[in-house]
Amino acid sequence: MEDRQRLRVETRASAPGAAMLPVSDQPLAVEASVEPHETARALIEQLRVLEDMKSAISGLQAKIAASFELAQRQADAAAGVPAPKQGGGAAAQIALARRESPHRGSRLLGLAKALVKEMPRTLAALDSGLLNEWRATLLVKETACLSAEDRCAVDEELAPDTGTLDGMGDRAIIAAAKAAAYRRDPRSVTRRAAHAAKERHVSIRPAPDTMTYLTALLPVAQGVAAYKALKEAADSARCSGDERSRGQVMADTLVERLTGTPGGISKVEVQLVLTDRTLFQGDSEPARLEGYGIVPGGWARELVGLGRGASPSGNIKALPADPGFVVWLRRLYTAPNTGELVGMDSKARLFPPGMRRFIEARDASCRTPYCDAPIRHIDHIVPWQGGGPTSLGNGAGLCEQCNHTKENPGWAAKPLADASGVHALDLTTPTGHTYRSKAPPLPGAVPLPGHGPAWV
Repeated sequence: MEDRQRLRVETRASAPGAAMLPVSDQPLAVEASVEPHETARALIEQLRVLEDMKSAISGLQAKIAASFELAQRQADAAAGVPAPKQGGGAAAQIALARRESPHRGSRLLGLAKALVKEMPRTLAALDSGLLNEWRATLLVKETACLSAEDRCAVDEELAPDTGTLDGMGDRAIIAAAKAAAYRRDPRSVTRRAAHAAKERHVSIRPAPDTMTYLTALLPVAQGVAAYKALKEAADSARCSGDERSRGQVMADTLVERLTGTPGGISKVEVQLVLTDRTLFQGDSEPARLEGYGIVPGGWARELVGLGRGASPSGNIKALPADPGFVVWLRRLYTAPNTGELVGMDSKARLFPPGMRRFIEARDASCRTPYCDAPIRHIDHIVPWQGGGPTSLGNGAGLCEQCNHTKENPGWAAKPLADASGVHALDLTTPTGHTYRSKAPPLPGAVPLPGHGPAWV
């Protein structure tokens, strides 16, 4: 702890303009005799100093991350790890240390290596506060298709450490980097644009108030054509007297054309975790919907009632009673005191379907600390070949990336017998740091102190 405090003090002292900032967690104190405009000026100067410090710290983190990745590779080589696997878990360890997701950790490591090895002037601008971490990331991203030599040349041409990008917004910086990259190697930039079409995909993520974002990354011609078709459908409906807004008609048309069904729902397996009081007695305790998260109890009851002539409120589209509409309700019971889902066991190596659904409902998203990616793999915490049973206690939901990372040399995990009854596990990295993960609280359970990932 003393070392951490000393590092914070030294960082403050070495950051640009640190002498202006008092070592205090409180806002800058100003005497009553000072004019109000002087108070405002002092506070703005304090904000600027803090921003410069953040940039300087980001530069220091980049150098440390690049050095750590090299040290991890050397340690793996000394341990006899095959060359292709050396440093394989470095990004995940960086993510845990910075309390970020594994995906974000990979981006941070890529940024660090590019800045340290190929873009020293951008790194110098970060150190001096002329660029923040995000804008340095934009420069790295827009030059990713270049060779190391060309990237260094673009870095020299832009010279961010001299203030050439000062006052530019994100779009202007992107445009400057793109132009410089194209002048240096037009063929690589063109190839990158052609390759981008291979990255097309559709994704979904939660939005507030029981809504969701359905996002499609498409080639520009296809994206414009799809948007135009939806817009024309909306304009036609509005001209015919449809009282919905243009945006509402476009959204409803998208769902109907994709699913082939008005309202977009014909058969639903509702994986809801909720208390019997919420379902049958109208209790206000919220529910949890797999693939989304916490939803209001009333919303959950209305969703379960769809297809039986129910007229739900809010943003669930009311449907007429339809014998072809089927809702399956999977009931998941919790222990009355701890809120832990009731367990089951299996002798098989692979988790059976019922147990997989059970773990997915319990864990909600990837169990690696700070990672909230969707669950793709149900993994043995203690590996099967190491004697780990196929059971709820020894099972955890992981995303694909975290499951592969866990197989790198030096990583280990073990389930915990948590006194609270909440499922927990410890994840240990090759450096010996341990991070604890607890399953999210279920509806009806009282949140416990210390819930969530913690560094041990």
